[in-house]
Amino acid sequence: MTARPATGGDAARVPDGEGERLQKVLARAGFGSRRVCEELVAAGRVRVNGQPAALGRRVVATRDRVAVDGVEVGILPDLVYYLLNKPAQVMSTARDPEGRATVLDYVPDEPRVFPVGRLDFLTEGLLVLTNDGAFAQLLAHPRHGVEKEYLAEVEGDPGPAALRALREGVVLDDGVRSAPARVARPAPGVLRIVIHEGRYRQVRRMCEAVGHPVRRLVRTRIGPLVDTRLRPGTWRRLSTAEVRALAQAASRRGPVPGGQVH
Repeated sequence: MTARPATGGDAARVPDGEGERLQKVLARAGFGSRRVCEELVAAGRVRVNGQPAALGRRVVATRDRVAVDGVEVGILPDLVYYLLNKPAQVMSTARDPEGRATVLDYVPDEPRVFPVGRLDFLTEGLLVLTNDGAFAQLLAHPRHGVEKEYLAEVEGDPGPAALRALREGVVLDDGVRSAPARVARPAPGVLRIVIHEGRYRQVRRMCEAVGHPVRRLVRTRIGPLVDTRLRPGTWRRLSTAEVRALAQAASRRGPVPGGQVH
């Protein structure tokens, strides 16, 4: 899903001998064997530069845009997608001038990746890292509204008024009102909060606004992505299906209505 210059569909068809067979590119991207990928093309589920692809089509990975079922596919070689369970007291940056640990200390050095969005220094939980710039932009852009779910251990025990305020949106310390959130209280002093915005320290600021500062905060879900077995400080590769599910969630999500989450 790395960004490329726009091209003109069939008018920009690759000359004979240039590029790679489409089914080979799709197979490398994790869509199955070349035979399976040929069946995807034959079924009309693949487009190149916005145009339906034909069997035998060749593509240039650095130039052409390939989509399967309407979702663009990262076809450059060596694209990677990692899921990290970020520990507390780790920076979500490539480097830290104060010498603190960063999320890049927990994943392979090569190929070089970067985090999609951020978790603040003290917040724990799921974070995606990749070297696919277009995928990162799709997933992180606020207008795409990918849900993020958090468990927050807070001071005190929020009552109905605090829960209602969080669900309807609260005025943050910068004077801007947060969007409606889905909020539940699974245990005394614990909140499960689902938001689709990505403002700086947003969940912490929301809880502070209703008088219940956060003691511990863990992100437990990004869109459809959940992994309760991934231990803090460990990572794994996302499957092709997981990458596509995240991209699909970003492509079709609208604003999240307020209410309860169970």
